[in-house]
Amino acid sequence: MGRLDDLAAFAAVVRAGSFTRAAAQLGITQSSLSQTIRNLEGRLDLKLLNRTTRSVSPTEAGERLFQTVAPRFADIEAELAVLGELRGKPAGLVRITATEHAVKTLIWPRLLPWLAQYPDIKIEVSADNRFTDIVADRFDIGIRLGGDVAKDMIAVRIAPDLRLVVVGAPSYFAEHGRPESPAELDKHDCIAMRLPTHGGLLNWEFSQGTHTVVNHVNGRLVFNNNDLMVSAAVAGHGLAWLPEDLVRLSIEAGQLETCLDAWSMCYPGYHLYYASRRASPALNLVVEALRNNAAAGSSGSSNVRA
Repeated sequence: MGRLDDLAAFAAVVRAGSFTRAAAQLGITQSSLSQTIRNLEGRLDLKLLNRTTRSVSPTEAGERLFQTVAPRFADIEAELAVLGELRGKPAGLVRITATEHAVKTLIWPRLLPWLAQYPDIKIEVSADNRFTDIVADRFDIGIRLGGDVAKDMIAVRIAPDLRLVVVGAPSYFAEHGRPESPAELDKHDCIAMRLPTHGGLLNWEFSQGTHTVVNHVNGRLVFNNNDLMVSAAVAGHGLAWLPEDLVRLSIEAGQLETCLDAWSMCYPGYHLYYASRRASPALNLVVEALRNNAAAGSSGSSNVRA
């Protein structure tokens, strides 16, 4: 590696907080990356990173170096992407973080027919239900429900409001009956979702008029994946609280039925957001692709918040 490569590798480790993750992002081995950092520290005669068995963090000197070089590399990457316009072929990497549900129902269906038009644009999609800091984690685009978008982001609505419903198999309702109010869920087997950020269980939320109810549900099964929750509900193992569009086909097929419909909660629809007004041509094209074919009810207009 050259000296600029060494600095880029160092910045990648600091951003990732891990040699393993940084090596994967750079496409090199962990041992090679470790040797690169040791060589850089040797040339500077400074310790740049504090290493433990669980994490990696910059020393005071390392933090100062990172704050100096990281923005410059970001500017270089952005400028290289802009130069692609001069040859009429937008190019570069666009990294997207979105919830599992958004990836399945919005992102992939909209990008799939678009990809062949721009073979020089690389796309990385991370399906993650955590609240992700797109700047710190070096994502170009984030996609979350409208209420979860940071106020300092450029945001574009790309989907209508999201309705969540409680569903169960006909066999489950035949054996256990139907809850008539959220309070009766305590008597039912509820299939729970494990939250990735703090490890707790997702609370089920309901609304009727001005009355809002939050339920701390319990049950035999806990997942961190919507598809597994659907499968468990179809098999009759309990009630699940899921986006309506995710279970619509199962409802139409008679595999699932809804309950507590009068209490169904709606949330502001998915918004695409990004941090900088200095967007690369590749980023702009991806944004437009994800805005196109927005579902009925989406405004599709830019909502810029300073």
